[in-house]
Amino acid sequence: MAKQERAIRTRRAILEAAGAVFDEHGYTATTISMVLERAEVTKGALYFHFPSKESLAQAVLDEQLPFGVVPPNPCKLQEIIDITFVFGQRLMGNALLQGSVRLTVDQCTPPGVDHTGPYRQWAELLTGLMQQARDQGELLPTVELKDTVELLVGAFAGLQQMSRALTGRQDLGHRISVLWSHILPSLAVPGLLMGLDSEPDRGTRVLADIEPVGAEP
Repeated sequence: MAKQERAIRTRRAILEAAGAVFDEHGYTATTISMVLERAEVTKGALYFHFPSKESLAQAVLDEQLPFGVVPPNPCKLQEIIDITFVFGQRLMGNALLQGSVRLTVDQCTPPGVDHTGPYRQWAELLTGLMQQARDQGELLPTVELKDTVELLVGAFAGLQQMSRALTGRQDLGHRISVLWSHILPSLAVPGLLMGLDSEPDRGTRVLADIEPVGAEP
């Protein structure tokens, strides 16, 4: 059991180190040696878990969705809002998530690394929640689910890149709030609109309720 726990910790340390390095340098410029130095593990330990740079990058990408996990909300539109804010809040300080997002928008990843997967996964998750919102009467009848979800995923991807470039993501909560202020009136039925919380600090408040200080998702 102790050996298995060590292996799990080692794998996580490698992933976190790889996330940091991919975020700083992008896929092409990142080397295994950089990751080894950051993770402080042996080459044998790294290759035991990840046989190639491609498999390591894919593993970093595959870690992305859990960072958006929030508690179920009776109002599914609020749950979607919370996902965006919590993901944004975690993105500000988690190197693994930062690396995963950098790889998602990196056009230089090789064919063996599916950097488009997170886009499809987010779209699938949000489409399911949007359908539940529709079933509960939360959405205007004019809402096209697929188009709306793809707009939201694409807009968030662009916003976080702009926020990173301009402020190191320090204004990401504000930018997400502005995005929702423009989108929600075209989504939510009037009786629900005023009760939805899309204030810039929404992610901080949701995380305070679901995670101890300093905990990782």
